[in-house]
Amino acid sequence: MKYRLMDLLACPMCRHFPLELHIISKKEYPSRKLPSEPPLCELYCAYQSKYIKELSSRPPCEECIKWEVEEGAIYCPSCGRWYPIIDSIPHMLPDYIREKEKQDELDFLERNKDRLPEKIVYKGKPHSLLQKVY
Repeated sequence: MKYRLMDLLACPMCRHFPLELHIISKKEYPSRKLPSEPPLCELYCAYQSKYIKELSSRPPCEECIKWEVEEGAIYCPSCGRWYPIIDSIPHMLPDYIREKEKQDELDFLERNKDRLPEKIVYKGKPHSLLQKVY
């Protein structure tokens, strides 16, 4: 997933923007070049976790464009929901659809509990490790 996507994503449940990006792994593509003049993002720079208007200098788009998040989580600070990023794809689905994937999401949390914040692992919605049945 490109960092730029965070400039467009809102929580599917409460519509909050911007969302927090928590990276577990990322991959570099060193030959990538900018498609246009910076800034590429309109409102929010996820690479620096700031609104564009809050940046004191030109955003580092040349560096940002070279990276993709392979695995991680997107977190909504408004409603406490989290969404996994698996194989570079953010799984931004509403709760009623995610219920079918509950065990996969619990397995994701178990695998990554040391690399994600507690607010996701133990307090996140709709699933957390506190709900896991052993």
